[in-house]
Amino acid sequence: MNSSGDSCSSLMEVAFDHHHHHGHDDRELHVLAVDDNLIDRKLVERLLKISSCKVTTAENALRALEYLGLGDQNQHIDALTNNDLKVNLIITDYCMPGMTGFELLKKVKESSNLKEVPVVIMSSENIPTRINKCLASGAQMFMQKPLKLSDVEKLKCHLMNCRI
Repeated sequence: MNSSGDSCSSLMEVAFDHHHHHGHDDRELHVLAVDDNLIDRKLVERLLKISSCKVTTAENALRALEYLGLGDQNQHIDALTNNDLKVNLIITDYCMPGMTGFELLKKVKESSNLKEVPVVIMSSENIPTRINKCLASGAQMFMQKPLKLSDVEKLKCHLMNCRI
């Protein structure tokens, strides 16, 4: 009984230290992850959190645009000035109902406020013409699904180098 109590408290300390470490890390990435598939979305979110990113998820491109302040009503336009909402990276699935990841990419790149935000497109299909189309339209990277932790680490490293 007693030993389990000990392990619990040490776990708490680790969790606290871990959290504390992020508190003063200005370079923490805030990632908007967009995927209509719940399982894929949860996987991406988990990988990003393991990589110490702050994650916001959206289940489709329209939700993502609303969050970014580019929705039709534009009532969130002030949200961009609120630093809490500052997104450093958008990771989106390519194939989604309603609006594809490619269309989301184009909307972001057309926005004067957001065009500097890197957009990464994910797809389970490896179609070179699609990949080239996305990269030509300003995508930072094209990643094959399912995403692996090494992909996320590589991406994060790449972005941090870009920001130095």
